[in-house]
Amino acid sequence: MFSQGYDHDVPLFLADYVTTEQGTGFVHIAPGHGPEDYALAHLQHGVEVPDTVGEDGLIAEHLPLFGGMHVLRDNQKIADIMNEYGGLIGIGTLVHSYPHSWRSHAPVIYRNAAQWFVSMGDEHVDGTGLRSVALDALQNTDFYPASGQKRLISMIENRPDWCLSRQRAWGVPIPVFYHKQTGEPLRDQAVVDRIVSAFAEEGCDVWFTSPAARFLGADYNEADYIQVKDIADVWFDSGSTHAFVLETREDLQSPADLYLEGSDQHRGWFHSSLLESCGTRGQAPYKGVLTHGFVLDEQGRKMSKSLGNVVAPQKIIQQNGADILRLWVVSSDYYDDLRIGPEIIKRQTDHYRRIRNTLRYLLGAVNGFDRSTEAVQPAEMPELERWVLHRLAELDQQIRENTRAYDFHGIFTLIHDFCNSDLSAFYFDVRKDCLYCDEQNSLDRRACRTVMDHALQCLISWVAPILCFTADEAWLAYTGDETDSIHLHTYMDVPDHWRDQLVADRWVKIRSLRSEIMVALEAARNDGTIGGGLSAEVKLTASQDTADLLNGIDLASLLITSAAEIDIGDTANLQISVRRAEGGKCVRCWKVFAYLPVENEQAICSRCETVLISKSED
Repeated sequence: MFSQGYDHDVPLFLADYVTTEQGTGFVHIAPGHGPEDYALAHLQHGVEVPDTVGEDGLIAEHLPLFGGMHVLRDNQKIADIMNEYGGLIGIGTLVHSYPHSWRSHAPVIYRNAAQWFVSMGDEHVDGTGLRSVALDALQNTDFYPASGQKRLISMIENRPDWCLSRQRAWGVPIPVFYHKQTGEPLRDQAVVDRIVSAFAEEGCDVWFTSPAARFLGADYNEADYIQVKDIADVWFDSGSTHAFVLETREDLQSPADLYLEGSDQHRGWFHSSLLESCGTRGQAPYKGVLTHGFVLDEQGRKMSKSLGNVVAPQKIIQQNGADILRLWVVSSDYYDDLRIGPEIIKRQTDHYRRIRNTLRYLLGAVNGFDRSTEAVQPAEMPELERWVLHRLAELDQQIRENTRAYDFHGIFTLIHDFCNSDLSAFYFDVRKDCLYCDEQNSLDRRACRTVMDHALQCLISWVAPILCFTADEAWLAYTGDETDSIHLHTYMDVPDHWRDQLVADRWVKIRSLRSEIMVALEAARNDGTIGGGLSAEVKLTASQDTADLLNGIDLASLLITSAAEIDIGDTANLQISVRRAEGGKCVRCWKVFAYLPVENEQAICSRCETVLISKSED
């Protein structure tokens, strides 16, 4: 037996992490130098953890034979001594895995050391402990997506006490003194005030560069105290931002409306901020928490220089403009990882053009519009215009709700679909004849321009947070005031009386019928029966219910044809007949009328003739 000061009994423990697949199945454990050994010996069996290795890597002086030797560099010396005293059966070389520093790549050891902790307060059964306060605070916090709440709650429920101290060469110090004999921290407000004053004047590095007497003052002997040189966990640094970013500024308020970061911050910034704020202020530092995914390339791979797949924002801005990049952000579902690449940016550019072209069309349509003399009240408008007003009111509510819920992807979808489906592909087409060919001051045209003016104001304000530069450009073109900016305004106030659910429900059915008829028109165009839509005449045979639905509607204008009529038949299904319209073509509006001579290529219809005469008289 090796008895040079080590002739004591050694306990034997059963461990489920030791097997007989290699070696004897008997393994030496060092509770001060490994987490599994510590848990087995100290936590399960109450063995005191010996102090064997110091911060300098030297074996403690009080240990027989090996005191003062380096735990790594003196391996051969230790082996020689053990061999000399008969403590070795054999010596050999074994290659095996060993822990190394990921920074310096030097070998490292586990070493048990005293640390500073923030207690989770589980001993407080009255609910005043830190864990209980934090969990209660999370119940009153909004999460986007909602699953983030369960994730953070689970982490807080299962986390141990927070190990606050780190043994690093640089960082924010833990400004504490403790008594050499008793180990008790020094609690003295005068000492705290001196530390705070020094930090405020010279920065926190003064803790490392100044003598302890500067902080202790004349009331304490520095020889009796140890000045802690540990630094705080870096998450303690970032977690304290709520204390100095919001609380000290008059133009801001605490707690924050929203904390937002990547999904990995549930274990990081969201977590540490919550514990700090609950521990010092009794509440969460935020009202809401938003998490987003990470940016990947088009194939879903992480970006790296070695793969050559890095997409630089600056390059996109230079090639496509900042608004395209912003549109990509809001059109992506940030709850998941976001993908970006040339093809994706190309699609965003197409989306952008649709929105921009809608704004351009509206700017042209309302050019010269005088709200004081031309505007039409909703009650006097045709039903189609009242439907557009309803859609504006409906969208305004949805966009505001999505804004409050940070659903930017939903906002983009609403705006894009409205521009593409409701306006460009439907309303603009249907009202093109009215806008370009009707008498300038006719009720229908003024109603159309009134609605387009409202739509333009709404659209510019809705896209302003997304397409900042485009919105400013459109607003300048609309107002002509270079001293004004859309970003100095909020969303347009949409009157509640624009809502008309009966009209909305009716036009859902009308648009569905129109889509069915447009398919028949397209088929007639493809087989050569007609050319464009204005060369067609449509006859419908429908039920009484369908006829009632279309009652009062200018069917030819709705279908963008020269003529359209509906007969009531004993049929449940809509029957559609498309033929070429007979007569001559108006050179101004391009509609075909039976009373116009076919051979006269300069013929003018009665409506256009009246408009031209009126213009000449003006």
